[in-house]
Amino acid sequence: MKNIDELFICITNVGYEPKALWGKMSFQHMIEHLTQSVRISNGKLTVACNTPEEKLPTLKRILMSERPLPKNFINPIIGENLLPLEYSSIVEAISALRVEIDDYKNLLKEKPESIFVNPTFGSLNKEEWEVFHRKHFLHHLSQFGLV
Repeated sequence: MKNIDELFICITNVGYEPKALWGKMSFQHMIEHLTQSVRISNGKLTVACNTPEEKLPTLKRILMSERPLPKNFINPIIGENLLPLEYSSIVEAISALRVEIDDYKNLLKEKPESIFVNPTFGSLNKEEWEVFHRKHFLHHLSQFGLV
């Protein structure tokens, strides 16, 4: 099982700007999107869960299963359109992602009991965030043909 650091290496080892095999995101949009999700898991960005309470147990079971995230899922925070780019370059975006991953790992080392709300899956603990990030990174890396 790959962890977040191993999956991050897949992003940093790309010597070109890959094109998406599906979806609207550019490579930089994808990196910035991953950065936002890690910011949620390290407590720097607070979001509401958009999933009805009664559906959360089923979605959590799916998250914790071997089932991959679906292609062309519409993120409830973003909607149909892309968010404007936050960083001026891919290099800057990758650097910001590294900072957020490091902050996430440090937070969980200091406070392993931390729980933060994911917009789709609700409140997630350390183990659930690890599974989410692995699946989420794999999903977007496969979107760009990198895994």
